[in-house]
Amino acid sequence: MKVAVVGATGMVGAVMLKLLEERNFPVSKLILVASERSVGKQIKFKGRKHSIIGIKEAVEMRADIAIFSAGGETSLLWAPKFADAGSVVIDNSSVWRMDPTKKLIVPEINAFELTKKDTIIANPNCSTIQLVMALYPLHKAYQMKRVVVSTYQSVSGTGVKAVQQLENEIKGVDGEMAYPYPIGRNALPHCDVFLENGYTKEEIKLAKEPQKILNDNSFAITATAVRIPTAGGHSESVNVQFENDFELNDVRALLNQTSGVVVQDNVDTNTYPMPIYANGKDDVFVGRIRRDETLAKTLNMWIVADNLRKGAATNAIQIAEHLIANVL
Repeated sequence: MKVAVVGATGMVGAVMLKLLEERNFPVSKLILVASERSVGKQIKFKGRKHSIIGIKEAVEMRADIAIFSAGGETSLLWAPKFADAGSVVIDNSSVWRMDPTKKLIVPEINAFELTKKDTIIANPNCSTIQLVMALYPLHKAYQMKRVVVSTYQSVSGTGVKAVQQLENEIKGVDGEMAYPYPIGRNALPHCDVFLENGYTKEEIKLAKEPQKILNDNSFAITATAVRIPTAGGHSESVNVQFENDFELNDVRALLNQTSGVVVQDNVDTNTYPMPIYANGKDDVFVGRIRRDETLAKTLNMWIVADNLRKGAATNAIQIAEHLIANVL
């Protein structure tokens, strides 16, 4: 397989390359693409150095699969050009996610929808992926009515500039600011840009993307997204009201049986998910599973995942693995 990674020098791009190597993805030729200022630089992959090329040259190389993590503007302009050249594009930006002609894929849930006609495939938002991984088996069993989610998101979800801001603040060094306020010793209820309705784009993604992934508009989601001073890993406090009642032991069993989900839920031993333990792992961790005692048929839980892995790079590469095994 000729594989292009567009945005190879970014935070997600670096994790994608690491995962392609870790998972022994069948790469016969690796095409590394980044901005013009990075052209000519070299990145090591499987012990060999590979030179970064420009995106126009990469299109002409006709990759079998092109994995994009280079921002929405780049994807909007260049993903169709790669597709026209015969590549299947897996895009990590938000520009194609809600396009009705493009599929929004979490492989454990809806990879079966993919066909040879799908030449641009959208990778969901990082917070959405971990949310639906836990909600999907419960929705099938109990039918969700309403979900209230509050996120606690790592600075790595913003990018290198935000990680550097946090590191500078920890060291007491002045530097470039990714956020309008300090992030160290702080919490910003401000992920992405604000919209006219007072929500941020991140909160709207959390509300809309799960409905598309599950192909079901019968439930509603409302979200508040918060940035916190952790270097990696997103956490979510989730309250779910169901149509049908449940037993907590059945909920834990369902989640335990779900591929890619790990239950960490024993308050007697202080066992619960935390970003520090999710770091570098591909699973989604669920804990603090308990009834909402103020509302019938309603569940509280806490969901944590590595946002650069399952929330971005791992999910994209799992899509590529499914394509190789079942579609291409």
